[in-house]
Amino acid sequence: MTGYRLTPQAVDDLFEIWSYSAEDNPAAADRVQFAVLEACEHLARSPLMGTIRADLTPLPVRFWWMPSFRNYFLVYDANSQPLRIIRILHGSRNLRSILG
Repeated sequence: MTGYRLTPQAVDDLFEIWSYSAEDNPAAADRVQFAVLEACEHLARSPLMGTIRADLTPLPVRFWWMPSFRNYFLVYDANSQPLRIIRILHGSRNLRSILG
């Protein structure tokens, strides 16, 4: 049993990240996916590690950049049980538009 749950959007994000990466390197895609799931477990144990970004969204969510893949970050609800992972995004995307 995990201490987190992915929203349908986060599941879609993870699939898109894996699919994009797998076009060039399936093994690298697997490593990214494993790192994302490992990061989710880590956040479930310490949910206040992320930061609040009022400049990106007024929603009461936190952001955590993945240490092993610094281009990706998790958007999550630190107050949910189990921890709710809302989105898994690449930092180059238009975050304000996505998180509106």
